[in-house]
Amino acid sequence: MPRETLIKKTIKTLSKLPPDKVKEVSDFAEFIFMKYEDEILLKGMEKLTSDSKVFYFLNDEEDLYTVEDLKEKYQ
Repeated sequence: MPRETLIKKTIKTLSKLPPDKVKEVSDFAEFIFMKYEDEILLKGMEKLTSDSKVFYFLNDEEDLYTVEDLKEKYQ
């Protein structure tokens, strides 16, 4: 169902509800929207972090220790 049709159908249904139920639906819609905003923000931060070249110097870092440096090996 297209977005505009869903919005019209929802408004029509909301107009039949008592005020306390409309408030409940409004609160829920606001909750869903805030959750959606948080998700978008998190994805944006993840992209910025993954695209950042700040820690690229670690890729060229030599290994300081090897397996031979271990005093005891556990299996």
